[in-house]
Amino acid sequence: MAPKTTKRVLVAGGAGFLGSHLCDRLLGEGASVVCVDNLRTGSMANLESALRHPSFTYVDADIVDSLDGVLDGRPFDRIYNLACAASPPLYQADPEHTLLTSVLGTRHLLALAERTGARFLLSSTSEIYGDPHVHPQPETYWGHVNSIGPRACYDEGKRCAETLTYDFARAGRGEVRVARIFNTYGPRLSAADGRVVSNLISQALAGDDITVFGDGAQTRSFCYVDDLIDGLIALMEHDGPEPGPINLGNPTELTINQLAALVLRLTGSNSRLKVKPLPVDDPKRRRPDIAKAASVLGWRPTTSLEDGLRATIAWFEQTGAIRADVRRAEAAVA
Repeated sequence: MAPKTTKRVLVAGGAGFLGSHLCDRLLGEGASVVCVDNLRTGSMANLESALRHPSFTYVDADIVDSLDGVLDGRPFDRIYNLACAASPPLYQADPEHTLLTSVLGTRHLLALAERTGARFLLSSTSEIYGDPHVHPQPETYWGHVNSIGPRACYDEGKRCAETLTYDFARAGRGEVRVARIFNTYGPRLSAADGRVVSNLISQALAGDDITVFGDGAQTRSFCYVDDLIDGLIALMEHDGPEPGPINLGNPTELTINQLAALVLRLTGSNSRLKVKPLPVDDPKRRRPDIAKAASVLGWRPTTSLEDGLRATIAWFEQTGAIRADVRRAEAAVA
């Protein structure tokens, strides 16, 4: 019997929330993993486990810049592009870099995949559907996106990245996969990233007022990180015909008010709700249609929201609340 070949994998954005979990999972499955990250939103703390593994290499680089020479001619079998800030406050802080990460960064990684013969996976987003007029959102829906709004650097960047990815495939220049990722949560979410789950948990644990935007009736669907990583790997390793974009997310839909009430119950917090205006272009409803993922990949999320939140809260109790205290102290000094 021929020996099993170790997969050589590049994870761009591997120090981020999703990327670090993916690195850990791939290493656990026997892969040799190279992580490329510029640490704009990622953290070396997320790589604490991976850095101890003999088959892991960290490369400090920005995929907006040319990758020529950065990776020393390394060969790859798989390239995951998870590089881009996904938090609205963070991606809006430098919108030009956000857009270029999706466009130039994806182009650089596609070119690397072409040179090395690697299969390429783009982590796209549910944000390409914008504030949707179709609910739930299937992959056939083209979306309702404001191309000049404050979220456009991310939304349109990802839409363009999908275009580039499929242009490479149509030209016969590479084998590609595209995952449209819906809201995901779990350990390693940054307490400072401004997304709803991390906001609610860190505020509740710190005893601060809980921020709810608008009337809280807008809906989201939340997928636990372990389930999402299962889906990403299943999509990358799908050996059938290229399936087109595939939604990955949990179809259980609830309002932000319902999520806030659940977080308060699970944390035992006495925090009160504080209402703020709804951000510009914030989607009113968001739920994935995952029929395609189920039929093509045999994938469905299995972690309940309550179980996932308990695990996430436990992690925040160790790290997130401390970060919230640091932010409050920094704000007081400023």
